Amino acid sequence: MTSQELRTTLRDIDHKSYPAYKSLRGSYDFGKYTLNIEHVQGDPFAAPSQVSIHIALTAAGYPDYSLANKTAVTALCDFLLRSFSSEVAHYSFQAKGSGKSGLIQVTHPGQEVLPRSDCELAKGRLIVRFFVGFPANGRTINSRELEKIFFAFLPACVEKSLFYRNLNADRLQKWICLAEDQQEIRAQLSARSLCAFVADGSVLPRESGISQKPMNTAVAFSSPESLKVSFDLPHAGKISGMGIPKGITLIVGGGYHGKSTLLCALELGIYDHIPGDGREYVITDDTALKLRAEDGRFIKDVDISLFINDLPNKKDTHSFSTEDASGSTSQAAGVVEGMEAGSSLFLIDEDTSATNFMVRDAFMQRVISSDKEPITPFTARARELYEKAGISTILVAGSSGAFFHIADTVIQMDNYHTVDITSQVKSLLAEYPVPAESAKPFSAPSSRRVMTKDPQGAPKRRDYRTGAVKNDDNDSLKVKLLSRDSFLIGKQTVDLRYVEQLIDSEQTAALSVLLKYAVEQLIDGHKTVPMIVDELCGMYERSGLSAFMDGRPLSGGYAMPRAQEIAACLNRYRRV
Repeated sequence: MTSQELRTTLRDIDHKSYPAYKSLRGSYDFGKYTLNIEHVQGDPFAAPSQVSIHIALTAAGYPDYSLANKTAVTALCDFLLRSFSSEVAHYSFQAKGSGKSGLIQVTHPGQEVLPRSDCELAKGRLIVRFFVGFPANGRTINSRELEKIFFAFLPACVEKSLFYRNLNADRLQKWICLAEDQQEIRAQLSARSLCAFVADGSVLPRESGISQKPMNTAVAFSSPESLKVSFDLPHAGKISGMGIPKGITLIVGGGYHGKSTLLCALELGIYDHIPGDGREYVITDDTALKLRAEDGRFIKDVDISLFINDLPNKKDTHSFSTEDASGSTSQAAGVVEGMEAGSSLFLIDEDTSATNFMVRDAFMQRVISSDKEPITPFTARARELYEKAGISTILVAGSSGAFFHIADTVIQMDNYHTVDITSQVKSLLAEYPVPAESAKPFSAPSSRRVMTKDPQGAPKRRDYRTGAVKNDDNDSLKVKLLSRDSFLIGKQTVDLRYVEQLIDSEQTAALSVLLKYAVEQLIDGHKTVPMIVDELCGMYERSGLSAFMDGRPLSGGYAMPRAQEIAACLNRYRRV
């Protein structure tokens, strides 16, 4: 339909009951772009309506370099989304009415660049998805205010922020070039036997505990000469910084000297960052996984025998399950699940780890003999994890000297300055011997967790009068996002608070949709977690998040997580 038809319909339904707004659903040609009204809210106090803007790439005029590869396209969409969000902020709630009337809601991306459903390229078009609160007085339509949004506010925002001729071309080019340079470093890490890189001049501390913006007064990062490496990048040219080699790296130092700050920057180095973040060139192996203890975690059929054996209650640890894991069993499960998810780098902070899982000191080994201790500590397995499974470890420690004996590289943080003290540590090891742990021979976890449905089957709807199950009802699970850390699926809460590399609630929203699809379509009692993750990722690569929407139009509010986070979500779902 034409935009004039939309204007006519708006005037026809003015002052009618709010449900008359549903007649607006459809596509409208505004000349330079198409406006799609995909879902209309039930009343002015409900979740706002879903709206999208579609612009032909030929009309948008983006340069070839911005469409040259997947990295460039993701960076372009990120730039356009931020630009559109900035313009829309001037107009939200300028149209008046009750409840959410006049709201124009566009996602506000953080410091990282993520592939989002809010802005994407598909079938030769740019699609920007957002939400609009359709105005009303009480529950009576006020379409004159909605007309302002559609015919005055949005056209101005679209023109200023989505057409290349009106963008800051230099800023856009730098945005995309930076993303390509970050990907180039990440692609070179493995070939150069590195698991991470931190560029000289990086600003690692954040503004505050609730802000991810860089701290203005922070000490700029500087690499020790012994660990300095350089990269020749396609756009930035030659940059240098600290290369963290594969193997076992220990980060030590006094309290508040920057150990955890460095580790935090490394755990988010799996993502590209925007210009000005300070961590633009903090690049980590993109399979890196942050591990920690998770007391009370649900575990199902995980082979933790690599770390825990011969429990006093004779419980089998080759297929271990519990509703309420201890710190050590949860961390052991996390290691095994990380191996299963294909991670080649573990990031661990001693502060958030189970002490008895990480290390047993010499005195404890003398007091409690190995045949009385079911736990093989991480220090006894870290070397084998690297040499036999190809998994490196970066570990922050501040209390036990036992960690020094397993380290290939030791980095000291001294008032946020980095010092390589590997040679000094090696010379001291003979003075502080540690008895060797008598660990069982290393063998990769043998059992792979097969996903099975709840014995009671999928949720059933019942007749409210008789209580009988409606067996012919094609009912489906409902999902509801609670926060960045959790969501509801059916009546179960999936708790992701300790999946620390989840950084955006839109990633959690995407996980809820992926898990719903997996439970309804993929879990059959034969597929393992990696098989399901591979299938989900393959579907996303082929069709995007639309493949998981059950035929509904894709809305804004989703950002695709990594395979590691998808696996973590599956492993924490209690119904299976």
